[in-house]
Amino acid sequence: MPYKIVVCDHIHESGLEILRKNKEIELLNAAKHPKDKLGEVLHDADVAITRSSTDVDAAFLDVAPKLSAIVRAGVGVDNVDIDACSKKGIVVMNVPTANTIAAVELTMAHMLNAVRQFPGANHQLKEQRIWKREDWYGTELKDKTLGIIGFGNIGSRVGVRAKAFELNVITYDPYIKPTKATDLGITYTTNFDDILACDIITIHTPKNRETINMINKEHFPKMKNGVILINCARGGLYNEEALIEGLKSKKIRFASIDVFSKEPATSNPLLDLPNVYVTPHIGANTLESQEKIAIEAAEAAIQAARRCSYPNALNLPIKESELPPFLKPYLELIQKMGFLATQINKCPLRTIDLTLEGEVARYGDSLLASLLVGALSESLGEKINYVNAPHIALERGIKHNIHTRDRSTYTNKITLKVSGESSNITLAGTVFDENVLRIVSVNGFGLDITPAGRMIFFKNTDVPGVIRDIGTILANHAINIADFRLGRNNHNEALAVILVDDDVDSDTLAELRAIPACLSVGYAVI
Repeated sequence: MPYKIVVCDHIHESGLEILRKNKEIELLNAAKHPKDKLGEVLHDADVAITRSSTDVDAAFLDVAPKLSAIVRAGVGVDNVDIDACSKKGIVVMNVPTANTIAAVELTMAHMLNAVRQFPGANHQLKEQRIWKREDWYGTELKDKTLGIIGFGNIGSRVGVRAKAFELNVITYDPYIKPTKATDLGITYTTNFDDILACDIITIHTPKNRETINMINKEHFPKMKNGVILINCARGGLYNEEALIEGLKSKKIRFASIDVFSKEPATSNPLLDLPNVYVTPHIGANTLESQEKIAIEAAEAAIQAARRCSYPNALNLPIKESELPPFLKPYLELIQKMGFLATQINKCPLRTIDLTLEGEVARYGDSLLASLLVGALSESLGEKINYVNAPHIALERGIKHNIHTRDRSTYTNKITLKVSGESSNITLAGTVFDENVLRIVSVNGFGLDITPAGRMIFFKNTDVPGVIRDIGTILANHAINIADFRLGRNNHNEALAVILVDDDVDSDTLAELRAIPACLSVGYAVI
């Protein structure tokens, strides 16, 4: 059956065409569908594409039980309840760079409007038919100081363009390396007061708990008289009540605003002030950016539907694009080890301990996320993924710890201990020759196992005849042995890992347990 992708809001025709032409996809364009009746089209959807007009909240998620991913066709995800999506295992993606240039150029347009007052001059001449040049003395950008809050894709490009206008540029962003700014000839500061002292301030941060009301009443006394404020990012980054007060007192000469705390903002009191220039959230509204957004959103939705990739995922603990190539086999290995351990150790999980040696120790969080997916797959199957695994582990009271250890015999080694109410199992593994996955130890028994196939784990007292007895029982049940690995310890015990070509039923396992020397038997399929 084809994957069903529902487009909840209007996107450019180019994106719709990509979805229509893909034979794996069933497209339902619900852009004109009433928002309160989206359940009629979302009930069997695999992926949804939304924009800012659709709230992805509890009500939305309740009517979309099959949903595995949401693509926000744009940058902001204020309308998406990411935590609720994560708990349901739904990957949330956005399209963060397609409208970058549009937002940058709009910021520059707002900056020029603020210093030269183009909207007022245009209105006076066109609408009032008044020719009064003396009303429109502006200021020049050259030699002024621009403060940029947030130096990501948009803020950094604003800085480059501002330098071309011969502005002095300073940026505040605690999440970047200073060289990202200084290499462009832009001053980097860790003192927020340096930004407040600028002639013009523009903000380019996401909207979150840290940035809401980032500029408020407390900051205005530190600003220059006649400062110009610009916001083409997200509504609410400037406290609007304080902003109104500053504009009325003329502390703020002009505010140029594209975004508001509540939209549509047709009754916002900022619109009543003469020293405010506004646009109706058009940062992404260029023909070029709308086409790019639609294309990237459609391509991301197709990849997510196939579950092969999640471009620009916001709630995945593992961002593969940021991981070094050598780590990816270890992510696969630890997931298999987690799956294997919980099959052998049948009792409910209580604690997972992950010990890392070598370079892999730098990527504990990513390895832990992969481990949780593997460990919970035994009980949850396809319902578990990288998004909801940490939430489900928390709900089940499963404690997990990461430890590091000095490098031992192997360049990199991962050791997993899974503990239940009454038993535990410890596995250690590594990767040879870049992609050869191996388990090298099981409960302290040195072995060399490829984590794949049907495996019997047989622990016994180390006495003659055990291998014969195992072989006889498997032969009687027409089970062919593909490989036989044996480890021994100093306590007169042995552990055999037997790879077989055929399924092993409960009767066969019961006969193996009846062997006099048997201490335990486990069976797993990877």
